[in-house]
Amino acid sequence: MRQAPAFFALNAEVEALAEEVAGLPSPQRLPAQTRLAWLLRERDCGRALALAQQVEQALSPAACAALPPELLASLRWRLQLTGIEVRRLRGEPAQDKALATLILQQAEAAADWISAADACWILALLSPADGDMVRCDLVGHGFELARRAGDLDRQWLLECSQARYAGLTDRYAAEARWGDRFEHIDAALAPASRPLIELYGAYRAMRASKLSEAIQRFSALIEPLKDAGNIREAITAQVNLGHSFNELNAPEAALEWTERALDMARGQGWRNSTGICLMLLGDTLRRLGQLDLAEQHLTEALKCFAKQAQARNYALGLSYLGRLALDQTRAQEATGYFARLQALGGFVDLQMVALRGQAQAMLQLEQLDEAERFAQQALQLAASRGAGELEVELGLLLARIAQRQAADPQGLAMQYLERARERAKSIAGYQDGADLLNALAIAYANAGRYREAFEASQLAASSRAQTLGREADKRLASIQLRNLSESARAQADYLGQLAEAERQKAQLMQRNSDTLEKLGLIGQELTRQLDLNSIFSALSQHIPSLLDARSFEIYLLDAEGQGLNSVFGFEDGERLPPDHIPLNDPASNAVRCALERSELSVQLAADGSDPSQIPGTMRTLSALFAPLLIGDRLLGVVTVQSPLADAYGEHERMIFRTLNAYTAIALDNANAYQRLQQAQSQLIAQEKLAALGALVAGIAHELNTPLGNSLLMASTLEQRTAEVERAAVANTLRRSELAAFFYEARSMARLIMRGLETAARLITSFKQVAVDQTVEQRRDFDLAGMCEQLVATLHASIRKQGHQITLDIPAGILMNSFPGPFGQVLSNLINNAMLHGFGEGRGGQMHLSAQLLKDGRVELRFADDGLGISTAHAKRIFEPFFTTKFGQGGSGLGLSISHNIVSSLLGGSLTLEPKQGQGPGACFVVNLPLQAPQRVDGGAAGTAAVSVSTPAGSAQEPGGQSGSAI
Repeated sequence: MRQAPAFFALNAEVEALAEEVAGLPSPQRLPAQTRLAWLLRERDCGRALALAQQVEQALSPAACAALPPELLASLRWRLQLTGIEVRRLRGEPAQDKALATLILQQAEAAADWISAADACWILALLSPADGDMVRCDLVGHGFELARRAGDLDRQWLLECSQARYAGLTDRYAAEARWGDRFEHIDAALAPASRPLIELYGAYRAMRASKLSEAIQRFSALIEPLKDAGNIREAITAQVNLGHSFNELNAPEAALEWTERALDMARGQGWRNSTGICLMLLGDTLRRLGQLDLAEQHLTEALKCFAKQAQARNYALGLSYLGRLALDQTRAQEATGYFARLQALGGFVDLQMVALRGQAQAMLQLEQLDEAERFAQQALQLAASRGAGELEVELGLLLARIAQRQAADPQGLAMQYLERARERAKSIAGYQDGADLLNALAIAYANAGRYREAFEASQLAASSRAQTLGREADKRLASIQLRNLSESARAQADYLGQLAEAERQKAQLMQRNSDTLEKLGLIGQELTRQLDLNSIFSALSQHIPSLLDARSFEIYLLDAEGQGLNSVFGFEDGERLPPDHIPLNDPASNAVRCALERSELSVQLAADGSDPSQIPGTMRTLSALFAPLLIGDRLLGVVTVQSPLADAYGEHERMIFRTLNAYTAIALDNANAYQRLQQAQSQLIAQEKLAALGALVAGIAHELNTPLGNSLLMASTLEQRTAEVERAAVANTLRRSELAAFFYEARSMARLIMRGLETAARLITSFKQVAVDQTVEQRRDFDLAGMCEQLVATLHASIRKQGHQITLDIPAGILMNSFPGPFGQVLSNLINNAMLHGFGEGRGGQMHLSAQLLKDGRVELRFADDGLGISTAHAKRIFEPFFTTKFGQGGSGLGLSISHNIVSSLLGGSLTLEPKQGQGPGACFVVNLPLQAPQRVDGGAAGTAAVSVSTPAGSAQEPGGQSGSAI
């Protein structure tokens, strides 16, 4: 199930998504990249667009084919919506409203309710640029789409947005419909959605003139909005803070918040948000009496909205400039601004502002009829919209216009004032203004209505006192709220710093965790190596990626324990020559490290004056030395060096210590393996000599019979010949005796020939087998003949122990292999059966058979009817030194050596066939190629041993002894 993109997400969630994207393979990365681009749209517009373009380019035909069609369409719509949002924030003109409408239609047709709901939201945000503020229908439709999708967050966000749009046009209707609906947020909502919904309460308080509450709410939501990635609303919240302080007659506080908002908007490069900030800043400066500076900011603000001349923000800019022109008594200029505002149409509240401003400008110009006409139009519009407070203000304005006329025979001024006062009384919570009551008192006095004039003047004085009290209260409230907002801001800054510290701490922990994980993998790679060259190769590959180790070197203690031999090192990627450092060298840091058996962190002199610096090598400023220890046993010293000052902090030293521990273990393992190989080689040689001795003894025993028989026949023949010769000399030899002699001579000659031929065959077999077992020579041989020769050499031993062996090997299986090692394998199998398979005084049967396979291989099966091999022992029979007859003639190497010979030299396999049922005996299967693989090294079957130390006093090369420092 694919994941729907959230509308907003917290910074930590976005960072986690960015890390996830980096580790995903393509094309699985594309949906995650699309979500990331969407969530970055307000955080970093440039990065969001670049990422979206990257995904668009990655949607190749192959990638598209790998994605489901509905997912591909959703990705494309999301990428387009991201681009629309960025252009809207930047105030860049585009045909985005048409594009968003098309996406809405297509997404609805495809039942992609999430994409459709977001398209509705964006259309609502785009609409004010065209002067269309009545977008509750779009947002409401988006709410229905989110409800279909089952997306609770979007439902709340869209409904809250609908309430905010409604409040702009009719706050009373919005209050009647939603009230405190958004004060009780669903607990299931995502944390990133909550600030935007809580923001509604701040707008609600501001519209109701509950300025203290509005200020507290806005100031508390700025940081949460930033964390949720809603940067535009965070800017607007600060603007509204400034507006609220202005209403409290505290322009200094308003100026501070507005400047903060302006810095943030300019930092983002958002023209519309910058213009809004400039407008409020200009109005605040107007209130402070800095009219020229206010004009500069308001003019700059209007330029920000120049490309959206139908937008409400542009209309607001005109109204601010018109009001400023009135304060500057530049009535003609004010008329131009208000005329342009009036020509825009729409925005009923701003139309009333435009008409009132025109009336005020005409009054300054003494065009009283025009002033009255505009004021009357404004009054009619205000009455139709129920704008009671504006009706009161316009009544006072009309009275002033009437008083400025040459004559007021009908008492119009008093009528306007009395109507205004009656309208004020009808407004709940409205208090008579001092200006209105004072004007009414003067009008009554001029008309001779002195009692009413006195009452009105008294009420005006009381209202003026109340107004002064309210202004003082506002001023006090603004000071308190400013302190509260400053305290909240300071707390937010502190929390932000704390969060940043926690984030850095988490990053450090994650970095350490990643490093430890990497070190663990490196340690596994190092410690499973049993060859020095492989260990050094792994170190040279990994160390530069973990440390600034421009120079790296390993020293091992020599055999005499009198010095350190450099066995491996590199500097700037080049291998260092061998080196020897005596343990009495006073200038060597490596010697000091070895003697003290402790880690050294050295900062060397920049001018190379340190005695451990070697002329002609890399100038070293930082170096680490550490002993290679296995328990208390010193193996040597390792060093890393850098041309940078203070290159090795605590993090780097932790890495270095861990690498040293792994290196020491790996080197010790390699040394132990070397000694094991040497011992194993000696045992193998002993096994070969023992086998050859047994072979000689067996051959000698076999030769005794034919040679003894031949010797007996020869001596008998010699004796009979002498007897016949004596009879012949004495002329007593009879014909029958001569005939008997000839018969006996022929018989004894045949026996002698037979015995000598048997001996010759044994000697020939012995010579071939002996040569094969002592010299690993490849040659062509017939498998059957080879096996017969071998069995013939072992026949005496087999027969002596009461055993029998039969062969079933077809003739004509020609092999090109190593008959000596092959014969050693068969000898080991036969001897293993006689030693382990048969009990004392029990004759056993052995059978060796072979069959030719189709793939140029041959399979030999050696079976016996002995005691068999238990399941527990069967798993270990090929392990070196494993034997059940230790101390009873078993070395534990026979089958291990046989397995190594078959698998490495002969290129085949030696296995123990699993037992079928509970029958006795064991069966070994040898699978061999007819053509043995070519030897790579041409050496013996074992691997050559490696040396861990370099002989003391090895040659040195001038200027390059051990890298940069010793």
